[in-house]
Amino acid sequence: MKRRDFMTAAGASMLCAPALAQNAPLSLTISPTEQTAIVNGIPLPGRMEGNFEIPEEYWARVVKVRAALPAGEIHILPQNKHLYLTLGNGEAIRYGCAIGQEGLAYFGTAVIGRKVEWPSWTPTPEMIKRNPAAYEKYADGMPGGPTNPLGARALYFYENGRDTAIRIHGTVSPASIGSASSNGCFRMYNSHVIDLYKRVPLGTVAHAY
Repeated sequence: MKRRDFMTAAGASMLCAPALAQNAPLSLTISPTEQTAIVNGIPLPGRMEGNFEIPEEYWARVVKVRAALPAGEIHILPQNKHLYLTLGNGEAIRYGCAIGQEGLAYFGTAVIGRKVEWPSWTPTPEMIKRNPAAYEKYADGMPGGPTNPLGARALYFYENGRDTAIRIHGTVSPASIGSASSNGCFRMYNSHVIDLYKRVPLGTVAHAY
């Protein structure tokens, strides 16, 4: 699937800056003021992450997408720092995310092959090699918990039955959402990744454009 296949025309109401209009996904908010929207029986997360106020462009909200997209897929648009879970009938839940820093971004299609609550974390050999001062001390792993960089939940990308080392996961740095600052994974607010985790079964297809 190509990135343009995810777009939908939303006219003058699209939520993107004019300079990005030709390349950004044209998504139209359905409930711009709703804080307690319930989607498939589950309330969407609120607008605070602990004491951190989530910027409006990264609120979890229902938006319009291309009507032909099947329900139950994850679509990530790194250029706009948004992650979508399609609902069918031309709608999706849109969340904010952080993406891989330059040279480490992931593009492709994978399936969610594993899901973990409060995951442990072990930096990859490549991460240790790039920045041994930051990562070598964690070479044997770090237990899951509130201070773990993977946050509250992790969904693991698999290709052809093999772990890619790419994850959608929470974060201990909510201010990083909307940036290109990770080692290739997709970060979300903990409240958002917990919501996604509830909605996404194993085997869910994930596209990153």
